[in-house]
Amino acid sequence: MMDSNLLDERSLSKLRWRCRRGLLENDLFIERFFNRLQGALTVRQAAGLEALMELPDNDLLDLLLGRTEPQDELDRPEVREVLALMRTPA
Repeated sequence: MMDSNLLDERSLSKLRWRCRRGLLENDLFIERFFNRLQGALTVRQAAGLEALMELPDNDLLDLLLGRTEPQDELDRPEVREVLALMRTPA
C-alpha cells in the first residue's frame, strides 16, 4: 500500500519542471535534492519546496548556501525541513 502523504508521479513531474532555475548553482542543489528523495518526497516537503521556488534566484542561493535564513512567511517548518535537506551534502 502506498503512503498517501507521498507525492504522486504526476505531481512530482510537475514540481521538477517548476523547480528549473536560471542559476546553475541552484539547479545543482535542486537536482541533488530530487536524486536523494526520489520516490519519497512528501506532499508537505513539496509545499516547502514550492514556497522556496517563489524566491528570486539570488535569494534562493543565499538560503541554500546558509548566508541567510527563512524570514517572515517563509519561516515555516516545511520550508526549514526542505532547506535542511537541500543544504546537506550528498
